[in-house]
Amino acid sequence: MSRVSIIVPVYNAGIKLERCLESLVNQTEKDIEIIVINDGSTDDSEQIINKYVEKYSEYIKFYSKKNEGVAKTRNFGIEKATSNYIFFVDADDYIDTNTIKKLKPYMDDDVDIIKFKLQRVNEQGEILEKVDGPTFAKTSGQKAFDTLFSEDVLIDSPCVYIMKKELFIQNNFKFKETYHEDFGLIPLILLKAKSFVSLPEYLYYYVQADNSITRNNDYEKTLKRVEDVIKHYDNAIIEINKMNLNKRTDENAKIYYTNALILKMYELKEEDKNKYLAELKKRKLYKNIRARNLKQLIKKIILKYDINFYLKMRG
Repeated sequence: MSRVSIIVPVYNAGIKLERCLESLVNQTEKDIEIIVINDGSTDDSEQIINKYVEKYSEYIKFYSKKNEGVAKTRNFGIEKATSNYIFFVDADDYIDTNTIKKLKPYMDDDVDIIKFKLQRVNEQGEILEKVDGPTFAKTSGQKAFDTLFSEDVLIDSPCVYIMKKELFIQNNFKFKETYHEDFGLIPLILLKAKSFVSLPEYLYYYVQADNSITRNNDYEKTLKRVEDVIKHYDNAIIEINKMNLNKRTDENAKIYYTNALILKMYELKEEDKNKYLAELKKRKLYKNIRARNLKQLIKKIILKYDINFYLKMRG
């Protein structure tokens, strides 16, 4: 059995897929299985995959299915994975060829979750941004969450972690089959981890398309993502209430989700904000904010009566 299952959902990745697969098959540490799943691509992705399967059959397991979206495809990959650890890589992106080698000592130490850093690059591989964040030695998942929260670090993306498969299986965690599949799940997994380490190495390369600020600028999909975030928020609060978290971590987790929910308003056009505000007001979000000092108490009171003003304070 290999040490790491690298799960790669593929949908119309085209030429970018070759760069992704090259970075995987050329890992200096070979104790891996690469699970490539064609999610109903209509371009030449399957032909590209088959070329690599023929050459690297000892590493690559290939599956093809109808188009069902990245969440269901990741869940499919988890089911097929035979390794102790899982690593998600998007087909548009690529990783450092020494990634698994650098993470191996921490897997040998049986760490539940290993976090590393990513760089945003353009399609030519030129660095646009190094996404920074705190680094720390092995600690509990709860303490790791508190540290990341205190540094205001975005922790939704699954691509900057290697995680034990058992965290998904034992807790029945799955990616939600919605437009915003990442939101909500990863922080819950962190909170369940017994051990966690955060490394200083930049190992993941997130490729930003040259013709767009993001890889998806469809406003209709933005609306869907915002609607889905509300559903994920409700589920996350329920899950947090089930966990035996210490008081500070419980408060931090609820503040994290509440702020993330409110900040989604930045993505909406003016005509859609009132409808979203009405949904937020139904949830009495201020109840999930615990004031630890006078400044936080003032913010909580403002949140209760004027979410728009609270949002301006956050910005």
